[in-house]
Amino acid sequence: MAKKTVEISVEDKLRALYDLQIIDSRLDEIRNTRGELPIEVEDLEIEIEGLEKRAEKFQSEIKEQEDEIKNKNEVINHAKSLIEKYKSQQDNVRNNKEFEALGKEIEFQELEIQLAEKRIKEFSAKISHKKETLDELHTKIGELKTHLKFKKEELDNLVAETQKEEEYLLEKSKEFAKNINERLLASYQRIRNSSRNGLAVVGLERGAPKGSFFTIPPQKQMEIAQRKKIIIDEHSGKILVDDDLVNEENEKMKEVIKF
Repeated sequence: MAKKTVEISVEDKLRALYDLQIIDSRLDEIRNTRGELPIEVEDLEIEIEGLEKRAEKFQSEIKEQEDEIKNKNEVINHAKSLIEKYKSQQDNVRNNKEFEALGKEIEFQELEIQLAEKRIKEFSAKISHKKETLDELHTKIGELKTHLKFKKEELDNLVAETQKEEEYLLEKSKEFAKNINERLLASYQRIRNSSRNGLAVVGLERGAPKGSFFTIPPQKQMEIAQRKKIIIDEHSGKILVDDDLVNEENEKMKEVIKF
């Protein structure tokens, strides 16, 4: 025999939604105590990562230019050894033509040395400039890491103070969400995500939805109090519940969110 589906009344749905709102609002309060700290920590981590990549790039460029200097020194040493060889050969030439040919080779190697020395000076100047910039980067990274450590410790302390309560409430939020059908839960979460203060289900204060200045007409207030259908405020887009339901659920949930 097929199991009979239990129909949940609109009132029970409204109570379930408001109960979930109470839990989620408490979670919001806990997270709000951390203020901008999580964003500050994340921004610092991103900035440090960017500077470290820049520093790595400078180190790589310095290494390349040091290798170029090494290559140019090898060119100079090779040219000098050739000059010595050609000068030695000039002492044993048989005619002027051979002497002049060796002289041209010597001149060419001397030009090679001059060019290599010029390039070494250029590379050395670039390395010096890059090392200065690299030192500045390392100093900046060090300062930011110290600041990040301080901010992380501050955040960790705040998290530690409320971690157990937050974990408990997250479990309660999941538990209470199971009592709401998927479609209604999705609507609740959508409204909540688009709300600046995270409120999706609100009661009335002096005839207006909590946080709104637009008064609800008396007829509409009566419909809300009857709890026969889910009513959405046309201005704020929030689900509306009556004062009695708010008071009853607030009282009931004191024990649930008590920690």
